[in-house]
Amino acid sequence: MRVRDAVEADGGRLAALADLPTEVMADVVHDRTVCVAESNEKIEGFVGFEADEKAVHVTHLFGERSACEHLIAEPVRFAERESMPVEILLPEPKPEIVAVAESTGFEETESGPWFDGKRTRRFRLENPKTESE
Repeated sequence: MRVRDAVEADGGRLAALADLPTEVMADVVHDRTVCVAESNEKIEGFVGFEADEKAVHVTHLFGERSACEHLIAEPVRFAERESMPVEILLPEPKPEIVAVAESTGFEETESGPWFDGKRTRRFRLENPKTESE
């Protein structure tokens, strides 16, 4: 499986994976760091994330479990370089996405806010460098 940066032309497939309108995904590709996992030229999943002064925030993680296992490493590596924790805030993620987060070391924290009438769940991975400070 190959991981690469998303491009605008990926918008339709990303929208289908996330069950969102294509124009919403076009905005996500422009406004965040978005990486896709593909095999045999087919996009199997994607991760979208951004950072502020406190943490790296994963805002999108969709696709096949194996793809998500590869993709979650992208924001985690970025956070390690920046000595920041990583948070995932997703609307009622599928059980396999929860399993990916937990197997990577994320722990569920308090409930996230409601978004578009759906409950969100918040997961956090502390960076070892920030825990010892």
